[in-house]
Amino acid sequence: MIYGVLSGITWAIETIILGIALAMTPFLDGKQAIMLAPFVSTFLHDACSALWATLFNVVKGNEKNVINALKTKSGKFVALAAIIGGPIGMTGYVLTVKYMGSSIGAIASAIYPAIGAILAFIFLKEKMQWYRWIMLIITLAGVYGLSYSPDIQITNFMLGLLGTFMCSFGWGVEAVVLAKCMQDDSVKDEYALQIRQSASALFYGVVILPIIGGWKFTISLFSANSMSLIGTIALAALFATISYLFYYKAIATIGASKAMAINVSYVAWAIIFNIIFFHETSLLSPMTLLCAVIVIVCGIFAAADFKEIFNRATN
Repeated sequence: MIYGVLSGITWAIETIILGIALAMTPFLDGKQAIMLAPFVSTFLHDACSALWATLFNVVKGNEKNVINALKTKSGKFVALAAIIGGPIGMTGYVLTVKYMGSSIGAIASAIYPAIGAILAFIFLKEKMQWYRWIMLIITLAGVYGLSYSPDIQITNFMLGLLGTFMCSFGWGVEAVVLAKCMQDDSVKDEYALQIRQSASALFYGVVILPIIGGWKFTISLFSANSMSLIGTIALAALFATISYLFYYKAIATIGASKAMAINVSYVAWAIIFNIIFFHETSLLSPMTLLCAVIVIVCGIFAAADFKEIFNRATN
């Protein structure tokens, strides 16, 4: 469970840094830049994260094991999950942060454990009690309620909401698939992370960027005027890589549903860090705090069994 909490703290830091990157001039310079920003930033983010994960495994002497893991059936499914969790999930998350801001984006995306629980119910036949369905509905209502919070600067709620469902679906599917794959002893969490980030970046670079005509804009960012942006994204990717390492270890240790529920703590950390370092006092409004608590608490209970939580607390 400590791994899950640490993944939440580091992901909150990643969220804030990514929000700073998305607000930098190159991503706001004209309609084309604004349109391409979520896709290009996600590609750069996952590419940088893949490099960080590769460096981590090279230092630990794991590269041969990573290649062997990729050859297995489970390793190939990790790569498949990466395409869902990266291009779909991470792009959705970037959309959410871009159009709702880092704090509200973090709160809105916190519904992904509940969506993951539904997917586990459908595909893995995991039991989902009636009260968890009710918690899911209340969670979704809490996300919608954020749009009515006073003093919150949401530039486009519908695009942010679309991003929320994209990241919730992508990350939910990914967690369920990874939980299954990491039951294979040859696919350890650090191997799975490198496979995941590399597959996501490769799919983005080979498929998505050419389709949207984003390569020219991407290459233009590697200029003297934009290197601060690249550095900011690389820093966000570093914290994302650390977060993923903790998150994957939590999934491998305590299972997908519990790991997702604990990982959602990143919402609270994102709010705390934004208030402390950026003095976002608008987050302290009663409506925002109420909706944030609803999303976090009900999202956790939608993802996990009440009895199991209370039995674990009692023990």
